[in-house]
Order: sequence, then C-alpha cells, then structure tokens
Amino acid sequence: MLTVVIPVYNEEKQIEKTVSVICEMLQKASEQYQLVLVDDGSRDQTWQVLKSLSDNITGLEAIRFSRNFGKEAAIMAGLSRARGDACVIMDADLQHPPELIPQMLELWKKGIEVVEAVKEDRGRESSFSRLGASLFYKIMHRLSGFNLENASDFKLLDKKVVQALLQMPEKETFFRGLSAWVGYSRAEVFFKVPERETGKSRWSPLKLIRLAIGAFTSFSSLPLQFVTFIGILFLIGSVVLGIQTLAMKLRGLAIGGFTTVILLLLIIGSCLMISLGMIGMYIARIYNEVKARPRFIISEECGHPVTRSSITNP
Repeated sequence: MLTVVIPVYNEEKQIEKTVSVICEMLQKASEQYQLVLVDDGSRDQTWQVLKSLSDNITGLEAIRFSRNFGKEAAIMAGLSRARGDACVIMDADLQHPPELIPQMLELWKKGIEVVEAVKEDRGRESSFSRLGASLFYKIMHRLSGFNLENASDFKLLDKKVVQALLQMPEKETFFRGLSAWVGYSRAEVFFKVPERETGKSRWSPLKLIRLAIGAFTSFSSLPLQFVTFIGILFLIGSVVLGIQTLAMKLRGLAIGGFTTVILLLLIIGSCLMISLGMIGMYIARIYNEVKARPRFIISEECGHPVTRSSITNP
C-alpha cells in the first residue's frame, strides 16, 4: 500500500483537482493507496473542501491544525498517519508532477529506500529567488556536508525511513535535511517545475529566511566555531597592535590615532554584536526544544483512519 502525504495551506481552488489527478494516476498504476491531507491552519475554505472530499473518496483522511504551524510540522503530522509500505510527500499545487509517482514506485520496488525528486530547473522564479536558493544550498552544503542543490520535498520514503524520521524528538524540523541525514539507499528522478494553475506561492521572503536559519542551526554548530575563530583572530591582532604601540611609546614616537581607535571600536563592536546574535539563535533553538511543546495541535479530523484491511484496489 502507498501513502501520499500532502500539506495544504489556502488551496481551496486547487486541492480538489490535485486530489483528482493523484487518484487517477494511482488507479492507472493499480496501487492500493491512502491519502493524508494536512490543513495547516488555512484561512480560506480549504477545510470545507477537504471534508467534502473525505466523504466521497475512500482512503482519504484529512486533519486540520488549530493554527498555522508551518509546512515542516504538516509533513511530520502526515507521516505520523502514514500506514503504507511506502510514503510519497508532495505539494498541493501540482508543481510536483504526480506523473513521477509510478517511476518512483518502480525504483522503490527494486530496493531503493529513498527516491528524491530533483528539479531540473526552478520554473519562472525571479533572479533574486534563484540567487537566494543557490546561496542557501551552497552554505548548507558547507555547513552540513549534505548537497541539497535543487532538492525538493517531493520524495518517496520506505516505511522504515518514515519510522526513523518519526523517532526524532526535535520539534523544529527541516524535512529535506533530515531525510538526507538518515541515510539509506537513495536514487534521484528529475522533473521540470510546472507553473501554478491557481494562486501564488505561500512562501514570503521572511518565511524563507526563518527556514534557512532553522536549517543552518539544525545541522551545524560551525557558526559558533566561526565566532571563536574571529575572537582568536582579534586576540592576535590586539597583541601585535599592543606591542607596536608600546614600542612606539617607549621610543617617543606615539602620535594621535583618534580615527584608528574609532574604526577599531566599530569593527570590534560589530563583530561582538554579530557573535552574540549567532549565539542567541542557538540559545533560542535550545529554549524552544526544552519547552517540549508538541510540533502541532490537531483541532479536527475527517475521513476514516486507514488500515490495510480497509483498502481495496481501486
């Protein structure tokens, strides 16, 4: 049996077509399936559409968050409800082509435990977005050692991989990074990102920046080591400058250096503030984890929880 997990946020105009296309694709492949749709606190009529779909489609289960907890939490919620031998995670806007699912299934049946869909291009993204994404992936590669260039959340995971992800207790997750961190045998399939048929991307620049910061702090402590390196560098510089100043004083050559002092104070002050900011990000992450609040809160559910015996071939 295959589980398809779809995080949904403000997709009232699109989600019905998405579900229809996915069901049609799975029926052609003669696959037993379970659909898990997670409404991440949508502000439109998405939940009403999901309730209607759950009444008409066997094997569709929908859950609704009490508020917007974010896509990462929605993915983990969907994985916690997955009952299939394999699980596909994909977006609700059809920018992850369902036509790739049969190809991903074939690789899984050959023993591949993680099948990743990788973007051949990024569609009609702006130059700024492309530059930001490229910079993020390069920094992430340097910090964590994982090459996520053009990676997406569109993946097929074996049930053992799903269980490994669910065993991780951290509350602030970065799904692409975690799915790379767990390892297992892997393969890639490639796709071109189609245009959205309705609406626009829900990712604002602020949300993307927060996601990037969360990813960096989740997988590397190198920024903290960088702070130490800067401190050592300034210590060496201060010793050299101190010796030079003392030598000039003893030789009677000391002159006024107001501009130099001001510049040094500004540089050192800036480095200190940046360093404190880096440390603060890690402390904030520790604080959020120590509170041990749940990743998400479910306010409503519809459909029927799926078991193997309740699914028949379409």
